[in-house]
Amino acid sequence: MPRRTKSLAAGRPPTAKSSKASLSSQATRTLIRTHHALQKQLTAAKGQGDQTKASEIQAKIDSLGGLERYQQASIQGQSSERGGDSSIVLIKFLEDVLPDLRTRTEKIKLLEVGALSVDNACSKSKLFDVERIDLNSQSEGILQQDFMERPLPANGDDNFDIISLSLVLNYVPDNVQRGEMLRRTRRFLVHHDRDGDILPALFLVLPAACVTNSRYFNDETLSEIMTRLGYTEVKRKQTAKLVYCLYHLDADSPSSGNATYGKKEIRSGATRNNFSVVLKPARQQLAPG
Repeated sequence: MPRRTKSLAAGRPPTAKSSKASLSSQATRTLIRTHHALQKQLTAAKGQGDQTKASEIQAKIDSLGGLERYQQASIQGQSSERGGDSSIVLIKFLEDVLPDLRTRTEKIKLLEVGALSVDNACSKSKLFDVERIDLNSQSEGILQQDFMERPLPANGDDNFDIISLSLVLNYVPDNVQRGEMLRRTRRFLVHHDRDGDILPALFLVLPAACVTNSRYFNDETLSEIMTRLGYTEVKRKQTAKLVYCLYHLDADSPSSGNATYGKKEIRSGATRNNFSVVLKPARQQLAPG
């Protein structure tokens, strides 16, 4: 029986139009962490059909202010005054690897998945033709759409030079669907004939703890999964909070439809988190990317 795919909305709540009250940096991090953990528990309880437990967890979420308070923290946590605009890093990466970035005659087509703002560095740079999507957009200029349900490109005009998954993969409800999301990015990237060009590319941002403190995931795991999907890392930056990676998709890489990668423990300890990414063969109803 085919594995039922959960909606991404079960993992990443919608954004908010505005925040009414400011949160401290520590309070922002704590609220995001707590809400994220509770959402994962809620998804698991619903998947097991345990409505009593699901109701208890939902009550805890509501006691923290529900989605509205979480949305405020998400936007504040990525605000420019806290250095949270990851698109600044994307532009810097591209400046390092694309000498003609500022002189290209055509804008770079960029798909921002999980977009929170229409005013980030990429939007203001005039270097990009940006399309923004989010699960529950409440801002003009951001299309309300689930990336996993986005129609596949009908022609080259529907493809992109770059896809940005900034703090998106960690909100996907389970590890298999995270693998499916990474695999699916291949279907939306256009291939270039220019020698040495790092486009098409995938910009991936994860909380550092997903890579540095997971029982099942580290730098080597990430590198192996991306390699099996046909991606090559061209730029990387790690801070205390985040890991930023820019990958080039090799046009000559074989189909990733049958690429697999399992879950195995690589670190032990009670303080480890359970973040992981699993690759299973692509579902038959989706043509392999």
